[in-house]
Amino acid sequence: MFSDIEIAHKCKMREIGEIAAMLGLKEGDIERYGRYKAKINVPPHAKKRGKLILVTAINPTASGEGKTTVSIGLADGMKRNGKKVCLALREPSLGPVFGIKGGAAGGGYAQVVPMEDINLHFTGDLHAITAANNLLAAVLDNHIFRGNALEIDPEKIYFRRCLDMNDRSLRNITVGQKGEGVEREEHFEITAASEVMAILCLATSLKDLKRRLGNIIVGENKRGEYVFARDLKVEGSMCALLKDAIKPNLVQTLEGTPAIVHGGPFANIAHGCNSVMATYAALSLADYVVTEAGFGADLGAEKFLDTKCRVAGIQPDCVVIVATVKALKLHGGADKATLSEENLAALEAGMPNLYKHIENIKQVYHKPVIVAMNRFASDTPAEIEFVMKSVAAAGSKAVFTDVFLQGGEGGRELAEAVVAAAEQKSELAYAYDLHDPVKKKIEAIVTRVYGGAGVTYSALADEKIAEAEARGYGKWPVIIAKTQYSLSDDAKLLARPEGFTVHVRDIIVKGGAEFIVAVAGNIMLMPGLGAHPAAEHIDIDDKGEIVGLS
Repeated sequence: MFSDIEIAHKCKMREIGEIAAMLGLKEGDIERYGRYKAKINVPPHAKKRGKLILVTAINPTASGEGKTTVSIGLADGMKRNGKKVCLALREPSLGPVFGIKGGAAGGGYAQVVPMEDINLHFTGDLHAITAANNLLAAVLDNHIFRGNALEIDPEKIYFRRCLDMNDRSLRNITVGQKGEGVEREEHFEITAASEVMAILCLATSLKDLKRRLGNIIVGENKRGEYVFARDLKVEGSMCALLKDAIKPNLVQTLEGTPAIVHGGPFANIAHGCNSVMATYAALSLADYVVTEAGFGADLGAEKFLDTKCRVAGIQPDCVVIVATVKALKLHGGADKATLSEENLAALEAGMPNLYKHIENIKQVYHKPVIVAMNRFASDTPAEIEFVMKSVAAAGSKAVFTDVFLQGGEGGRELAEAVVAAAEQKSELAYAYDLHDPVKKKIEAIVTRVYGGAGVTYSALADEKIAEAEARGYGKWPVIIAKTQYSLSDDAKLLARPEGFTVHVRDIIVKGGAEFIVAVAGNIMLMPGLGAHPAAEHIDIDDKGEIVGLS
């Protein structure tokens, strides 16, 4: 058995011009970054023609579900079945790559390549986002140091610096010490959770990007009025740093299926979807577009459907929910050490997590659902039969797929089921009305999507909600930042908990992204590294080959 990186090296990549030609792109439509990567110049008025397939998952577990791997294998399966298909995925963040995952470009024979580049610096998009973000932070502090003509209150600065790395030591720091500026508290968040990342991914054009950057709320002045990035006259220079980063990146799968990989917001602390520009490009170039939303369907899919679809004016034609027998058994209380053993009782106890996500897509959002079961060699006939019958009883269809070992061949049956489901007529419904009060929106997500009993709010959250509505920001979508491991805000409540309440401890108004973030439970906007981060195993050999990525 070869490692992911060995598989990637053994499969011959096509020159990027060939991949572009598959989508009808000419040489003038792309900007090459070497032989195997390119930026796409998206036409200003790209017309949608393709069907959109959204891939999401159950609440993630320690066993891994393989959502990206299934997305890639599904696209390769569609291509093998004669469909003109394009992937539209997010870019990996260096934080998870060096923290937990060790790589986020798929796995086995279902990968996007060149995987080392995609996992590391790629085309520099995340670095450009980090630079633009921190340019605003630097200009803000410099303005205060140089006399503070805008009378910005140093104790009411909301905009944070960012870094594309897990570094808990930067969560709470002090800047401007020893006379090097105005001393104040500062906080870092990971680049994937930054507002600039969200803006880049929600912008519909370069002009819209610049407008949104100018609308970033940096803080308040001493009269209690919001101060915006445009007041600091910095939106133009920020946009200049992002002029290439806003262009989607074109790469390929191991089987030569076109893949647009662009933008990388996390779904537990941001909106978790690839860029609108990338989705527009893919939909204008292919008959089928396979995209994914981060973490479980309660996070990424909810934000895709309630936020991105509204902003972009799109909707999926079918939703695929990824699960594994092992993950469902973990939700059912099985010991991680015994997951390879048949355990129908644990499987039955964990299935309600999958049922809830199926119900949400069908009953809340009114979209057809296919369940993709990522097959493991340890899955027994009895377990497979139980899942198939149970999912059918829940009103959906389960397809066991083996794209990790078989690539597109292992995804052909899933591709057939998805194409058939996408032919069903459906019209997207939302979990809440945009004109609802902020609290009603939050409570709709908690009760309808999570299945909770209600919401409690800290005094700070109450105050900020009232302030946001008074200032006219109450009509925006709501993004809930919470743990990915549970439908609730408590990571320990697995399967399908009931009767729980979600506690909202803070509210953040994202003026440029044009949504409101409700911070729930103990979720952190800057992750930390574990006891043994993946960075310990990533290396480069004497031949210059990177090892340890997966």
